[in-house]
Amino acid sequence: MSTLKLRKWESAEHLKTEADMADYLDACFQEAGHDAAFIAKALGHIARARGMSQLARDTGLDRESLDQALSGEGNPSFATILKVISALGIQLHTQDQPHRS
Repeated sequence: MSTLKLRKWESAEHLKTEADMADYLDACFQEAGHDAAFIAKALGHIARARGMSQLARDTGLDRESLDQALSGEGNPSFATILKVISALGIQLHTQDQPHRS
């Protein structure tokens, strides 16, 4: 009987194109609900796919701080999230949500 080898899923390995990254982040926003850490971690996956060192240079933040902020365990400020989004070339758009009764 052969042994099945498994390895941890790494989302960043599957984010090859700008469209992949945009679709992934959109799906994460839909899934996250009110979980800000979920979105920070999703941005971390996109950052790793693009290159964390370059993102650190583009945001002016040190890489260790950036890794922590986008790990899902950190608590990044909104200013940090905005810097990351801008450096990644991502645009956020708003849309009215139907009111719930």
